[in-house]
Amino acid sequence: MRRFTTVKIREALRLRELNISNVQISRSIKCGRSTLIEVFRRCSELGLDYAQASRMSNSDLEQLIDPPEQIKEAKPSDPDFAYIQQQLEEFPNLNRKFLWDEYARRTPNPLQYSQFCERFRTWRKENSKEVTLSLERKPGEVMEVDWAGDTMNLLCDRATGALNKVYLFVATIGNSDLFFAEAFTNTRLDNWIQANTDALEFFGALPRIVTPDNTKTAVYSHERYDPILNVAYREWAEFYCVAVIPARPKKPRDKNMVENGVGYLETWVLGRLRHRYFFSMTELNQEIRKILQELNDKPYQKREGTRQSVYRKIDRPAMRPLPTARFERPEYKNCTVGLNYHIEFEKCNYSVPYKYIHKKVTVRATNTTVEILYDNQRICSHPRNYDPHKRYITDKNHMPEKHRGYVEQIDWDGNRYRNWAKKIGPQTHAVVDAMLTAHEIEEQAYKSCMGLLQLSKKYGSERLESACTRAVELGGFRYTTVKNILKNDQDQRPIQTGTDNLALPQHRNIRGSEYYK
Repeated sequence: MRRFTTVKIREALRLRELNISNVQISRSIKCGRSTLIEVFRRCSELGLDYAQASRMSNSDLEQLIDPPEQIKEAKPSDPDFAYIQQQLEEFPNLNRKFLWDEYARRTPNPLQYSQFCERFRTWRKENSKEVTLSLERKPGEVMEVDWAGDTMNLLCDRATGALNKVYLFVATIGNSDLFFAEAFTNTRLDNWIQANTDALEFFGALPRIVTPDNTKTAVYSHERYDPILNVAYREWAEFYCVAVIPARPKKPRDKNMVENGVGYLETWVLGRLRHRYFFSMTELNQEIRKILQELNDKPYQKREGTRQSVYRKIDRPAMRPLPTARFERPEYKNCTVGLNYHIEFEKCNYSVPYKYIHKKVTVRATNTTVEILYDNQRICSHPRNYDPHKRYITDKNHMPEKHRGYVEQIDWDGNRYRNWAKKIGPQTHAVVDAMLTAHEIEEQAYKSCMGLLQLSKKYGSERLESACTRAVELGGFRYTTVKNILKNDQDQRPIQTGTDNLALPQHRNIRGSEYYK
């Protein structure tokens, strides 16, 4: 009786009132004669005719002809579907098969699994658990990203001919649902960051929100209300000023655009490439871009325009411009600052301010820069070194004062001493130059030159220049000569040009010129 629909009941009653035979009625409504006779018997018992049946609702007519009490007697009672639904929502790792197994073990006459699933689906529909909500997408607000589930062997090794898998990254955006796709050899973090960056550059503007699923390359640890993003992915989001809001676990409808896009592109991109092979990822992605352009320019089926045209008209004006620089994925390393106030990263040592000796710091390195962080604050940075022969990168400002003075001294050459002397005066420059040229190897004179020039700190530049003038007249181009002149204050005495006019002192033993006449 359950297969004898209310439409057929009304039609059978109508035809009977027209004096059509049971054989003809059964042929007309396509039912067995025995079933038809049983329906007529029940209608006669109830005093039901065609006019009354026409005014009744389908559910009322079905319950009148085939009461639910009779149905319940023939089938097992339904499980507690409200409890099952609550368990599925509270424990995402459970599934229907597991809960059916629990139900079957504690129920004497359980439903079979297929009947259990069918009635559960019916219960969900009746209790609004299968209802979907359609929302108008805000222009350019959300970019949804995901890896396609299907992989294909499209990359061929030139040397061996072996075929390698490729993984398809998919992104969709805004109201237009514009597609982006790119192939990679794996789904590791560096490729995830590059894929997200390439998607932004493909769209040519910034959305407000990026919605990935809960892949480990995006979400380090998922908490229901506070997911923890991977450090590099969080910095990527901060660099581009976007909010990363992951979809809830096992809730694909949170990013239904990209889910639909993945299925569509698996068919129309991977399907077209299934009989082709490529020798490089560049060649493969160039072909994918050609297919994407064709798909994005294809007219919608149920709305005007194309994905590309709607993106340019609606999404793009609502989005922000991209930054001028491209994000560089950083590398991290925890280190302890050594006694030489350096940390080691990639076989090179970078200096840190000496007050951080023995402190634990974090190295954050990009392709161009090495930053050192302490307590999450940057304390210094260096250009990244790629020269294998240069083992130490040192900022002199990071040194203690004594170390800095020593390094400055050993780092000098003859020209630097000459330039310093020239600033004091020409005679000082003459003495220093003579000291440097007096040795076949000028480094032998560096200490003497440093000692002579340091005299300016004790006696002043004017007295040093005067002392060097006296030393030049005496022909004494040595450090000790200049030092003795300053020590004995000879630089402050007038210079004698000759001895002919000097007066002899008065003494009784001096005879004088008259004695010899």
